[in-house]
Amino acid sequence: MATLLLFLWQFDSWRKVPIIVASIPFILIGVALAPWLSGPPFGFMATFGLLSLAGIIVNNAVLLLERIEAERQAGKPLVPALLDAAGERLRPIIMTKLTCILGLIPLMLFAGPLWPGMVISMIGGLALGTLVTLGLIPVR
Repeated sequence: MATLLLFLWQFDSWRKVPIIVASIPFILIGVALAPWLSGPPFGFMATFGLLSLAGIIVNNAVLLLERIEAERQAGKPLVPALLDAAGERLRPIIMTKLTCILGLIPLMLFAGPLWPGMVISMIGGLALGTLVTLGLIPVR
């Protein structure tokens, strides 16, 4: 609840808060598919990974919305502002998430039996959630 109020205060818009929150459920698709495809069970540690993914995906949405707003304040019409903001933020968002995914691989391979379920869930959620967020947020 406090996070929603913080978003409302930051963006000063009732419309943008549901847009940000709408990006969260899409991580569930990746979190469900990744362990199913790779084998480790979805357990307690995977739940921790799921909670951290919500914050990471919301970060994508916030960065993209802020850039869209900056483009609109520069006087651009809506569609060009959406396209320019998405194009400008695409590379930094993809690079950040790819770095995170690659950084999780050693944890999965060498940290012991406790971590693979969490890591695979996070990789699946990051991969699919980032792609869906990059397509969903500019639709606003």
